[in-house]
Amino acid sequence: MVKHNSAFKTFALWQALVVPVVIVIFVGMGLVVGATEVVTVLVALVSLLYFADMLFNLFLVSSSLSHSSEFKVTAKQMAVERDWPTYTVFCPLYKETSVLKQFTTAMNKLDYPKDKLRIMLLLEEDDLETINAARAMGLAKHFEIVVVPHSLPKTKPKACNYGLTLTHSEYCVIFDAEDIPARNQLKKAVISFENAPGDIACIQAKLNFYNSTQNMLTRMFTAEYSLWFNLTLVGLQNIKGPVPLGGTSNHFKTYVLKGLYGWDPYNVTEDCDLGIRLYKQGFRTGVLDSYTLEEANSKYGNWLRQRSRWIKGYMQTFLVHTRNPRQIQKHPLDMHIFTFYLVVGGKVLSILANPLMWLLTLSYFILKPIVGATIESIYPTPIFYIALVTLVFGNLLYLYYFMLGTAQREQWNLIKFVVIVPLYWLMMSIAGFYALYQLIVKPHYWEKTTHGLHLAKAK
Repeated sequence: MVKHNSAFKTFALWQALVVPVVIVIFVGMGLVVGATEVVTVLVALVSLLYFADMLFNLFLVSSSLSHSSEFKVTAKQMAVERDWPTYTVFCPLYKETSVLKQFTTAMNKLDYPKDKLRIMLLLEEDDLETINAARAMGLAKHFEIVVVPHSLPKTKPKACNYGLTLTHSEYCVIFDAEDIPARNQLKKAVISFENAPGDIACIQAKLNFYNSTQNMLTRMFTAEYSLWFNLTLVGLQNIKGPVPLGGTSNHFKTYVLKGLYGWDPYNVTEDCDLGIRLYKQGFRTGVLDSYTLEEANSKYGNWLRQRSRWIKGYMQTFLVHTRNPRQIQKHPLDMHIFTFYLVVGGKVLSILANPLMWLLTLSYFILKPIVGATIESIYPTPIFYIALVTLVFGNLLYLYYFMLGTAQREQWNLIKFVVIVPLYWLMMSIAGFYALYQLIVKPHYWEKTTHGLHLAKAK
């Protein structure tokens, strides 16, 4: 990974100067034309972002519902006698003894010729507990315990890159410690690659959770995943845009992944970054009609650490790929640069702006005699109507999308809980500000997610 295309450096010089320069400009404008006019401009920009995001998501969801380009493979196709290609499974595990047995059992159940399958358990050198536990299990020959030498940063993508240097298989995939993929997922991926256009270099399986009803948090998490993987990603595939990958179950043509120098070890959401880099090099990502079940975070503190890491990684990805924005465009008229801005940058900005906009709205209705006239003055008529449409129809549409996503997964018991999704959005904003803090003080720090909480609950 070349460092100027990596999150190794958080800010390019001009990016580091943007924020103070913009602040100086707006303060100067405030002194010249007045603070109200400056706030009006800021509110207008945020309102236009919300409106654009609403229209874009409406387009994506409508596209995925009217036509799905996801890859579907029949049982008859998989039953044909043939010589299957070699496949490597990367399994980065760090302090994961609680789910090690569950994970190896799931890997053993994969329906793929064992002589063509290599399952790498990528274990950090200082994680003696997991290393010893894995060695004591007497795993089958197609398992390989790979001890990753100590080095910094101590991240999942660093471990995967080490594994990538040791494989020569035709295809490879990454699974997380708590994953239970569909048994036939590897065969489906192979057949999909063979039938897909040549520029399809990655196939993303859908993710969902096996503990969706454990508590209210896992229900919200599941509804979010159902929307993202069943509707949003399929819509992005339909328009042939850049696809931020999920952190697991992405299947690759190994030679392409090696040509990209693997994952960025300094990016804490390496999957999102890799999806963008694939697009920049002229490759596309497809969505596979196959599921991998994971563990939804059931404790708020654990969820906060995980979500703040994801958001920090989106921030890193946006900063890396805006150093030279035109590299995202395959040709001068390629409009997917705006797809990148909305899906990666717009998502982060919305998360950070939401509390302020909610505060303005609540203040207007609750404290109207006191602040009503002031708030009205920062909403010129055109912006007021745009903001009103976004507030009413935008929020209703998003709630409806959550319902559609859960319905696509036939998770009927979750639909009634969608009404409390706004609380989940508030939680994401808290995680967003924590991510912003970490981006500045410790950008490469990997917030470890504790897995196996569902096992403790079941016990």
